[in-house]
Amino acid sequence: MTRRLRNLTTMLTVVLCVIIFVAVVKGAVHIPLTQLFNRDNSVIVQLRFMRILIAVVAGIGLSVSGIVLQAILRNPLAEPYLLGTSSGAGLGAVIALMLGVSRLYMPVAAFTGAIGSVMVVYALAWQRTKVKQESLILSGVVVSVVLSAVIVFLISISNNSLLHEVTWWLWGSFQIYDPLLLFIVSGIVLLGTGIMYVFAQDLNAISIGEEEAVHLGVHTELVKKALIAVVALITASLVSLCGIIGFVGLIVPHTMRLLVGSNHRVLIPVTCIAAAIFMVFCDTLSRIIMPPVEIPIGVITAM
Repeated sequence: MTRRLRNLTTMLTVVLCVIIFVAVVKGAVHIPLTQLFNRDNSVIVQLRFMRILIAVVAGIGLSVSGIVLQAILRNPLAEPYLLGTSSGAGLGAVIALMLGVSRLYMPVAAFTGAIGSVMVVYALAWQRTKVKQESLILSGVVVSVVLSAVIVFLISISNNSLLHEVTWWLWGSFQIYDPLLLFIVSGIVLLGTGIMYVFAQDLNAISIGEEEAVHLGVHTELVKKALIAVVALITASLVSLCGIIGFVGLIVPHTMRLLVGSNHRVLIPVTCIAAAIFMVFCDTLSRIIMPPVEIPIGVITAM
């Protein structure tokens, strides 16, 4: 690790600690530093720590998924929702709401919709014995547009209460206080991120070109299939937990690539820290701009 990279990593880690501290004390209810560990504020502090953990996990999962897709598709516009997971999850949530399914099972409905859309995209992109990157991108765009149109149609024929409920899924929120669901999704994201890091050298080769990667001994089709499956699982899990949060998987990887280069063994861990900073910062903004109203997290990231 070079001195410049070490300094950057140290600086990002310090910034993350500061942002987490601010996120704990700031919100609709301000907690003075002297009362941070007061028993009266313990519930608020616990809930905020849970939100911070959700933000960190979401930032890591979306940003690393963006890095992987940009590498294997060799397309700078690739991002986690390219595979149709966002529109599929949104459709699953809308259908569940229209059927009167309990909010407890909403993550299951969203996850099912997300995985289903990925399967459709992959089936459309399959050509003979492999999936071409151009076909995968076009299939993802087509499926996303079609499913989004279905979502708009279902909302237009439903009542206003459904519109309010589905906004949570379409713009994202960290108001999730289910420890079991958070534990499951966090495990999926962290395990998936570890798997993608293991393939860092292969990603370096594939990002140069598939022919060059093959000459270097990389089984490109196998690596692409495995990583696309991991990205789909991570994205679907995050959408089922906190809805659709745009631009994180697109902008954060490119920003860090400008700072540390394209070596994925360096880019992935540094991006994890930067994405965690970004998401905790955005979540804090969403809570303090117009208290007690909370702005959807997707609105903040888009801005």
